[in-house]
Amino acid sequence: MSLYAAYAGNLDARLMSRRAPHSPLRATGWLNGWRLTFGGEHMGWEGALPTIVEDPVSQVFVALYDIAPMDEDQLDHWVGVGLDVYRRTRVRAHTLDGEEQAWAYVLNAYEGGLPSARHLGEIADAAESAGAPHDYVLELRKRPC
Repeated sequence: MSLYAAYAGNLDARLMSRRAPHSPLRATGWLNGWRLTFGGEHMGWEGALPTIVEDPVSQVFVALYDIAPMDEDQLDHWVGVGLDVYRRTRVRAHTLDGEEQAWAYVLNAYEGGLPSARHLGEIADAAESAGAPHDYVLELRKRPC
């Protein structure tokens, strides 16, 4: 099993149960030194896409999943790895049990652009369902779109 740090729509456990049905949620935590942002507006989707970028004074709430080998390709397909939309990067997640090495998806595009209101709402709902702190969810809901 490999550990995946979900930070946007994949924070929603119901969604993940369809995308990676053999991969249980292990914990929630934070990526310290990373910031949630958006980019790839030119890629033809409804607004910019979520991604994370390094930022020493920020943090991103994540859900950590033990990804079963049989689910890895399917999850890569869902996020567009084969289409060169996203790629994997190594991250360190901080949980109540300590630090965990994991991987997360980052966008293969420049930062910039605004997400659609619908997409941003889905991300905020997913964060709330995963147990993100109220102020984190509120900040998501207040973001420009």
